[in-house]
Amino acid sequence: MRECPPSPAASLTLQISDVNDNTPVFESSSYEAYIVENNTPGLSIFTVRARDADWNQNARVSYILEDSSANGGVIHAVRSFDYEQIKDFHFRIKAQDGGSPPLSSNVTVKILIQDQNDNPPQILYPVQTDGASFSRCGYLVTKVVAVDVDSGQNAWLSYKLQKATDRALFEVGLQNGEIRTIRQVTDKDAVKQRLSVIVEDNGQPSRSATVIVNVVVADSFPEVLSEFTDFTQDKEYNDNLTFYLVLALAVVSFLFITCLVVIISVKIYRWRQSRIMFHSNLPVIPYYPPRYSDTLGTGTLQHVYNYEVCRTTDSRKSDCKFGRAVVRTC
Repeated sequence: MRECPPSPAASLTLQISDVNDNTPVFESSSYEAYIVENNTPGLSIFTVRARDADWNQNARVSYILEDSSANGGVIHAVRSFDYEQIKDFHFRIKAQDGGSPPLSSNVTVKILIQDQNDNPPQILYPVQTDGASFSRCGYLVTKVVAVDVDSGQNAWLSYKLQKATDRALFEVGLQNGEIRTIRQVTDKDAVKQRLSVIVEDNGQPSRSATVIVNVVVADSFPEVLSEFTDFTQDKEYNDNLTFYLVLALAVVSFLFITCLVVIISVKIYRWRQSRIMFHSNLPVIPYYPPRYSDTLGTGTLQHVYNYEVCRTTDSRKSDCKFGRAVVRTC
């Protein structure tokens, strides 16, 4: 049997062109990001990523954030956030490839603002001074009420007695701010008591506020009113006295500085005038007055000359010459 010769072989190369048939896929179906309030504008918050299984131009992904572009999926804060005004917000990001027609997918990003201890406690009560009539131990004199607009442990408040006329007479509740007596009031105690209560939050670093409470020790309510009125008048008198002292000091200081400036100005002016006269070089123009009679003797005796001198600024002292008076008899 005769064999057929083999047929010639040929290689064929096929190039498959990519078709944009894959949409970009995010790494997660949703994102959450955290940022501390009072951030710097322009700070990078978060980065999202999406991948496209296509090739070349069809796989180039661009990101669009609510009608504005996000470069490389990096999200920047364009302003500073305040936790007390806004605590969280969300938006959608679209990832779009470079194919024709382009394909896209969306993802939701939620931004949570974290609180920062940027607000001190605010004293609500007592706003002004307070008075009380008491004598027994454990008596509730008054209560300091404060709030903090921060959140979490930044808003936890503690109350402490900072200063007092008699620290052995009063105590302040650490958590509730109640001011109570810790012993029996005696006749030796001062009638007018001044307490300074400080309120601190639990933030890092902590912030604080201080309130002054004026307490009147009395046995009856009319006595409280009279003593409390005197307390207020004394405070107003001291405030007025301080204002007038500061005003008087400011006036005296202004007058002193004004006088000093005037004296220095006059000294400089006189010094400059003397320098000009010393270094001047004006020509000498003599002036001869008319003859006049000598009232002390007989006849007319011409023995006095008057001169008017005009000099230039570049004249010297040697340029001035004066003649001797010539006595003539008539």
